[in-house]
Amino acid sequence: MDDQNKNLILATALSFIVILVWFVLFPPPEPDVPSDAGAPATEQAQDTSAVPTTPIEGGAAQPAEEAANETADAPRIEIETPRVSGSISLLGGRIDDLRLKGYRTSLESSADIVTMLSPVGTADAYYAVYGWAPGSGLDAAAVPGPNTTWAQTDGDTLAVGEPVTLTWNNGAGLVFERIISIDDQYMFDITQSVTNTSGAAVRAAPYGMLTRHGVPSELKNFFILHEGAVAMADGELAETDWDEIPDAEIDPAWGRPAIVTEGVTNGWVGFTDHYWQSILIPTGVQSFDQALTYAPRSDVYRAVTRLPTQDVADGATISVQTQLFAGAKEWETIREYQSGGVEGFIDSIDWGWFFFLTKPIFWLLHELNKLIGNMGWAIMGLTLIIKAVLVPLAYKSYVSMAKMKELQPQMEKLKEQAGDDKQKLQQGMMELYKKEKVNPAAGCLPILLQIPIFFSLYKVIFVTIELRHAPFFGPFQDLSAPDPTSIINIFGLLPNAAPDPNSLMALIFIGILPILLGISMWLQQKLNPAPTDPTQQMIFAWMPWVFMFMLGSFASGLVVYWIANNVITFTQQYLIMRSQGYKPDLLGNITGSFKKKAAEEPKK
Repeated sequence: MDDQNKNLILATALSFIVILVWFVLFPPPEPDVPSDAGAPATEQAQDTSAVPTTPIEGGAAQPAEEAANETADAPRIEIETPRVSGSISLLGGRIDDLRLKGYRTSLESSADIVTMLSPVGTADAYYAVYGWAPGSGLDAAAVPGPNTTWAQTDGDTLAVGEPVTLTWNNGAGLVFERIISIDDQYMFDITQSVTNTSGAAVRAAPYGMLTRHGVPSELKNFFILHEGAVAMADGELAETDWDEIPDAEIDPAWGRPAIVTEGVTNGWVGFTDHYWQSILIPTGVQSFDQALTYAPRSDVYRAVTRLPTQDVADGATISVQTQLFAGAKEWETIREYQSGGVEGFIDSIDWGWFFFLTKPIFWLLHELNKLIGNMGWAIMGLTLIIKAVLVPLAYKSYVSMAKMKELQPQMEKLKEQAGDDKQKLQQGMMELYKKEKVNPAAGCLPILLQIPIFFSLYKVIFVTIELRHAPFFGPFQDLSAPDPTSIINIFGLLPNAAPDPNSLMALIFIGILPILLGISMWLQQKLNPAPTDPTQQMIFAWMPWVFMFMLGSFASGLVVYWIANNVITFTQQYLIMRSQGYKPDLLGNITGSFKKKAAEEPKK
């Protein structure tokens, strides 16, 4: 077996093994069964003269049904902007009802708008709440908490440029005010203030809190995607999976499993899903504490920003400002917020270990899509650019392959002379390579380089929302989803759906894109004669069709990339080998493979 074929088999086998591990050992599981909303947590914030401990939902313990009824019966303020709609509950001033107008749960025109936040009593209850933890001289009843009923004093509907104001008087000389505004995207601004006319100085600590009842029912739980908590603390990004929060050590100050980062001067914390996220962003404070906590009895997860305790003199008013991002993880939108001062916000998108590849790849794909207006063609354009960047390496590779073909007669002579002496054969081959200035390893380098690029593009296609429901043409209306065509619907000509991507039927009745992938790989092989070794012949014969069936359930955008890559590689290899005096006999190699099969038929 010549070294060119050895290298090609090695590189192809490596790609095959990696993809097989992904496909077999780490398949996306079925969605988890949604848990009950559960009772709201009832632990009380402790009274302390220092920075207060956890500001958790206070009040006496109450059953989930009662809490849900209170939330449903509480007055609400409507939210209406070009991007979101929903409402704020005056019970706790909770931002607990939010829907994203630009996104639907499926491609169907009648599909529901994506729900971002939802109140207690609904499945996957998820909301933001703000309040004050009491310091020395105050008890919990003297400060507003998650179950405080606020009064609406200004603004009928929260809209862009139209803030709303909530107030609460504790009846003992403290008046709390909360002004909520929203921009034209997904960012809320929350200003909390307190005016003290009690006749004595008081201390209280403002906080913001995101609460989720149970793990999300639509959890993907796929190893390539981070879901759970995400935080930035002074330039350090921390991604925490859902199961890591309950497994954290019990923090005595918080009285439960908690992951705490104290003294953060610039950062944010929140929860991230596949395409959506909610993030608490303190602004204008010297430092604050971040915490991720879990209440085992009520199955409630929380992300908390605990701001420093404020000293409020008699007759004084103090205020603090924070932001809340609740929406889609759109690259352009998040980048604009980062440019506006939210440090490292672009890293709330899960770029993975290969961030040095995924970030520029996505940027280029995004810009091509803006230019072309079609994500499918943008993927092809991206493939062309990647191949153009790799042209120098590809040129050396294919020149090496052409020279290896020229050396084939001399290598056959070396094999005859060496006989069974493998060491002598190896020495002879190395001398021949050195004399002719041929690098046998050069042939597999472009293939090996495709592996991290392939992984990075797969990450980009799977993670970024810009690929979600991105159309190409005809039946291909979601490049983040598997090929929707199949022989069952005559490759998209009939309106009925293809088999479920997770079913055995989908593995067998694949779509048109995987078939084109298999054909393109097969044609690329035919640029060279079939190897003489029977084992090599078998591997080369089966490899395109194995990949064809394996990649049938991958995102169609990724399959489009691989088809385009194979076509461009085929063209590059053919032209470069022709320029080196080696004319690939494509037609002869194709017909030769069929003739050989026909000749072998009588032997069976």
